[in-house]
Amino acid sequence: MADALTHSATMVGRSVRLSSRNPDAVITALALPVLLMLVFVYLFGGAIDTGGGYGRYVDYVAPGVLVLCAGFGAGFGAGTTAMSVADDMKGAVIDRFRSLDVGGTAVLAGHVAASVVRNLAATVLVFGVAFAVGFRPEAGVGGWLASAGLLLAVITAISWVAAAVGLLADSPEAAGGFTFFLAFLPYPSSAFVPVDSMPGWLHGFAEHQPLTPVIESLRGLLLGHPVGGSPWEALAWCAGLTAVSVAAAAALFRRRTS
Repeated sequence: MADALTHSATMVGRSVRLSSRNPDAVITALALPVLLMLVFVYLFGGAIDTGGGYGRYVDYVAPGVLVLCAGFGAGFGAGTTAMSVADDMKGAVIDRFRSLDVGGTAVLAGHVAASVVRNLAATVLVFGVAFAVGFRPEAGVGGWLASAGLLLAVITAISWVAAAVGLLADSPEAAGGFTFFLAFLPYPSSAFVPVDSMPGWLHGFAEHQPLTPVIESLRGLLLGHPVGGSPWEALAWCAGLTAVSVAAAAALFRRRTS
């Protein structure tokens, strides 16, 4: 157990260093939350009426942008994790790790943990930008802690999904293409407009996809609105996606390295 933890910590440090040596991706990742928040608040916000007791559009959209940037943002999101895993599998570095008795669990956990660290940093930036443009949460200590825990669960689930995609893809480019489609998942949700404003044929998917309960939970917890059963539904989605992705990643890693 001690060796596994040491190996995982080493792999986390390696993944973080690799990210820091790609300044273009870091700059893009840091600029994306700023641009998205400004675009939705100042360009689209004046034309969107969300209703439901949200006086200002920034209060409605901030949780959605938070989830979008935390898990899917360019530079720090799912695409980077998937491409990093695919790049490792394409080269000979995995053979080198195996000769040093570093297991696949440590390699994958390193990528996932580094992804969580990177995305948490992006999340803090999103909060800062939201405050700067007028977002004023009314959550107490419990609401803040619940929101942080939910965001951590979402980021972890998305990171494991990305790791599995990286193992499934034959190249980093293919992995980036797969996660490109995942990046659209926040848009057909309640992130930017109420689901009721969408075409009827889209309601079923928008209401029951994984991110809608996450966003509704964050919105309610941060703004002091009733959340109902949304947090439990969101946690169930996160737990299910994480369990399936971990199992799939383990099986794919064994197949790729056998």
